[in-house]
Amino acid sequence: MEFGRLFTAMITPFDNNGDVDWSTLEPLVEYLLATGSDGLVVAGTTGESPTLKTEEKLSLFKRVKEIAGQRAFVMAGTGTNDTAYSKELTEKASALGIDGIMAVTPYYNKPSQEGMYHHFQTIANAAFSLPVMIYNIPGRCIVNLEADTLLRLTELPNINAVKEASGDFDQIAYVLDKTPDNFHVYSGDDSSTLPIMSIGGTGVVSVAAHVIGHEIKSMINSFAAGETVKAAALHRKLLPQMKACFMTPNPAPVKAMLEQRGVGSRMTRAPLLPLNEAELKQLEEWFSLA
Repeated sequence: MEFGRLFTAMITPFDNNGDVDWSTLEPLVEYLLATGSDGLVVAGTTGESPTLKTEEKLSLFKRVKEIAGQRAFVMAGTGTNDTAYSKELTEKASALGIDGIMAVTPYYNKPSQEGMYHHFQTIANAAFSLPVMIYNIPGRCIVNLEADTLLRLTELPNINAVKEASGDFDQIAYVLDKTPDNFHVYSGDDSSTLPIMSIGGTGVVSVAAHVIGHEIKSMINSFAAGETVKAAALHRKLLPQMKACFMTPNPAPVKAMLEQRGVGSRMTRAPLLPLNEAELKQLEEWFSLA
């Protein structure tokens, strides 16, 4: 099943009391689809998943899919560092009509490669026939899902993609070389989108698409159409804005920018803090200079 090229790792909107702002969810989804997103990842890291209750996650999965319908590929973020809980959440999410599962490498407890294989195998089985995208991000999770472990996992019929944020282009190239054409490698860093596509990757699971979705989609489409010079120029132009989206811990900057555009508020859940006025002014200046 084709996923599309531009996924947005969607924020979870909160109101001033710190509750999920259900009234903002539909405008947010419509905004992201209108600005180029082919798919949405719900309750991932950018969605502040560590602070979401299970009931909130399941309600978000269901509601986002109801809003998006067939217009976007909706993935549920069900991976944690607890295999049994990830299995249970994946089973419940898979019954809600969503299109796929995203599962991050287990964080903090530093499992072995065999432990990670077992973890993702369990999640893939719990997803029934739904596609599973593995998320490899050693900078946050400490552990790196090594290429040979991932290749073993691709032998499972529904592990169809990886979101790569290791920054190891040798590893990424090796995976691309050894996997079939219907296995998809996505960049997990906005700034690595074009470099990963240049060695055979499919696209990106983006944070910056919340604010520069059209521009990122144009870069991706240009490269896919063989317009490499144009794509490279867009990449260079967009880099400062991509970097600005991480001036403080994600997703505070993109939430602040969305607030400026009338889509939700800048509110986050502790321990993350929303941008203060000085930080917001700096962010606006960086975007105005881009």
